[in-house]
Amino acid sequence: MAMQAQRAPLADGRWHFQHGPIDCVIAAEGDAEAVAAAHAAAWARFQPLLAELVAELPLLRQPVVAGGIHPLRGAVARRMWDACAPLRDAADGFITPMAAVAGSVAQELIAAYQRPGITRAWVNNGGDIALHLAPGQSARVGLFADLARVDAAALARTAAGQLCTDAGFGVDYGSPVRGVATSGWRGRSHSLGIADSVTVLAATAAMADAAATVIANAVDVQDARIHRAPASSLRDDSDLGERPVTVDVPALPPALVQQALNHGLAMARRLRALGLIEATLLVCQGSLARLAPTGDLELV
Repeated sequence: MAMQAQRAPLADGRWHFQHGPIDCVIAAEGDAEAVAAAHAAAWARFQPLLAELVAELPLLRQPVVAGGIHPLRGAVARRMWDACAPLRDAADGFITPMAAVAGSVAQELIAAYQRPGITRAWVNNGGDIALHLAPGQSARVGLFADLARVDAAALARTAAGQLCTDAGFGVDYGSPVRGVATSGWRGRSHSLGIADSVTVLAATAAMADAAATVIANAVDVQDARIHRAPASSLRDDSDLGERPVTVDVPALPPALVQQALNHGLAMARRLRALGLIEATLLVCQGSLARLAPTGDLELV
C-alpha cells in the first residue's frame, strides 16, 4: 500500500490520524502520562488497520447471511459483521458489514483509552464517534443536522467553542451510550433514503453506525422527482451493487416529508424494541423527528 498512515497533533491537544479513507480526530483527558501512553497505543493500533480491512474487503462487501458461519478474521471486520447481523431482518435481508465500518474503527481505537488515568476520551471517525467516560464524567456532542447548510465559518466558530450546531445531547457515565453515528443521503456513503441526517445513539459505535444506515434507508417515500441511480454506476466497487441510491432530492411537499420521517421513526422504534439503540434524531428538509432516550441522556 503506497500511502502510509499519518498523524499530526492539533493545537488544542487533540490528534489527527489519517490513512486512506480513515480520518480520525481523537481527544483524551486525564493524567498526562496516561494520556500520552493511550495516544501511543492508539497510534500503534491504527497503523495496520487499513491493511487489515483491505485484506478482507471482498468478504466485507458481501451481504451478511442468516445463521451463516462467521467468515471474517480481523477484530474490526468481525465487529462490523456482528453489528450488522442483528439488523439483517430490519434491512429486508440485505446489509453488508460495510454499514458499520467507520464506527467499528472508532470503537477499536477507543479501547486504547479505557485505562486508569483517563477521565474522558473520544474518537471521531468522520462523524462516527466512540466515547470513553470514567465514573462521574460526561460529554456533550453537537450535531449539524443538515450538512448542506454547514459552511467553513460555522465549523470554525464551533471548533472555537462558539456553538453553532443545530442540536446537541449530553451523555454521562451512567448512560449506556458509548457510540454516536450519523447517516444520510448527503454523507460520504450512499443511502437508499432521503434523510438529510439520521443520528443514532447506541451502546457501541459499531452498532450506532449500522443502525444509522438502516434507519436512514427507511426515511423514504416514492416520488418521481427524487433522483436515484444504481450504486454501481456511481462507484464500481460499491457493496450495494445495482441497488438504487439517492442522488438528489428536490423540495418535497411537507406531507411527503412527514411520511418519510414516519417511516424512519417506525424503524427506529423497531430497533429500540430489540435493544439495539437508545435514541435517534431524524432530519429531512427542515423537519425533525426524534425517538427520545429512556434514561438520563439529554437530547435537545
